[in-house]
Amino acid sequence: MPPDDDAGPADPQRCLPGRRTQAERRARTRDKLLESAARGLSRYGYGNLVLEEVANDAGYSRGALYHLFKDKQDLTLAVGDWVLETWAHEVGRFVDQEADPVAALLTLARGHAVYCRRDIARVAIALRLEFSGQDHPIGRAIEEGYERLVEQCSRLIDAGQDAGTIPSGAPARTLALAFVGALEGTVMSLAGDAPHDEELAAHAVAGVLGLEPGTEGRRPTR
Repeated sequence: MPPDDDAGPADPQRCLPGRRTQAERRARTRDKLLESAARGLSRYGYGNLVLEEVANDAGYSRGALYHLFKDKQDLTLAVGDWVLETWAHEVGRFVDQEADPVAALLTLARGHAVYCRRDIARVAIALRLEFSGQDHPIGRAIEEGYERLVEQCSRLIDAGQDAGTIPSGAPARTLALAFVGALEGTVMSLAGDAPHDEELAAHAVAGVLGLEPGTEGRRPTR
């Protein structure tokens, strides 16, 4: 049976130097279960997600999963938060470091492609499609996250248009919607085919933005 990191009383030996504390073990278990659930949602969607398979894939018992999440909805909502948090750490913070809007947008595209190599690229779009038109907590949470991304891209596009580095024409929000759609479509279609996923994601969004050829070759500043 897979280990249950949260079963049993706390062992004082766990607090010795070099050993994980109970809180650290719990956080590690939670992260692994969330990443496993994200993969399952990306592949199979919410309706076909089996919690026992999520636990097994993460290397834990079903009891460990139910110790941390009360049901599938609770787990899926937590996955949404986990995706936003990990994306902000692995992608968003580098986007924020770019002063130039075009560089920020290309960094976002490249970083998103790399982030989605975990086989979680379809999580957001799978849940958006599955809960489309429904007044459901998961659907609302996913739409809120999607809207945040569109708004971020829209602000960067608007700044680029004002600076003259992105051609004017379509409204910033319209371009932002096309930008996100092109990025998601490219990353999902290539399914972690490194390094082509990163390069072609940059090409795809550069085309949407109407950038000069070769602009997409800019590497992020880190």
